Amino acid sequence: MRREREIYKVTLVGSVVNVLLTVFKFIAGVLGRSAAMTADAAHSLSDLLTDAVVILFVRISAKPEDRGHDYGHGKYETLATTIIGLLLAAVAVGIGFHGVSDIVVWSRGGVLDSPGMLAMWAAVVSVLLKEAVYQYTAVYARKLDSSVMKANAWHHRSDALSSLGTLAGIGGAIALGGRWAVLDPLASLVVAFFILRVACKLLKQGLSELLEASLPDEVEQEILSLVMSHPGVSDPHHLRTRRIGSRYAIELHIRMDGSMPLSEAHDRTREIEAALKQRFGQSTHINLHVEPAK
Repeated sequence: MRREREIYKVTLVGSVVNVLLTVFKFIAGVLGRSAAMTADAAHSLSDLLTDAVVILFVRISAKPEDRGHDYGHGKYETLATTIIGLLLAAVAVGIGFHGVSDIVVWSRGGVLDSPGMLAMWAAVVSVLLKEAVYQYTAVYARKLDSSVMKANAWHHRSDALSSLGTLAGIGGAIALGGRWAVLDPLASLVVAFFILRVACKLLKQGLSELLEASLPDEVEQEILSLVMSHPGVSDPHHLRTRRIGSRYAIELHIRMDGSMPLSEAHDRTREIEAALKQRFGQSTHINLHVEPAK
């Protein structure tokens, strides 16, 4: 429950910032006549939606094992990571489409409105605040080893990158004026690219876990080395690993002396399980199958 409360606290801080920025950037986008800033406000609004996803799914994933979920509810956290990736991708496509539409109008001789100073200052405030929230969320994501918090942290940073691109476009359009107002929608395309890149990374991670991908090779090698460091253990084989939300699942066959008393083999197996849990977390799911050594 402590982990869950920490995630709620960090997410709530981000939500408060997102509410303030969303309102401020929408006002600045409209009054400052900036398409890029309006798109940036839509990005901040998507952050609010993902915060709601985090709160909902973390509560579910924190539930213990039950009759219908023998391995717990950790996959709900992975599902939340995937949903955040999809939301980011949708935001990127929307921003990109709006930017291309304005550029097409400009290329046909149309006149685009030049953004005002209010929009530029909104971009400056957004960059500073969202980078601060990213750093704050990322620290707790590493501390709590939460994939969904890591995803949400990157969502905050993508908003900072979005505002940085917006700042460049708005600043250039204001400084150069006239036909250079096209820098505003061009900046929105840069923003869309960065957001889509983050979305693809999160989708790859989420789908990989949902499709039961194994843990990285270096983690599996560490598991085997740790098991082999115990005396009397040989030939570890049939290693199977995966993630279940924020925890690992490890299944492994090992060999021990066939003449060893069952109670002693049991005690050694418990020692190995304890060592694995000490290294990878007390909630690690471990299934060790002992066979007689040949």
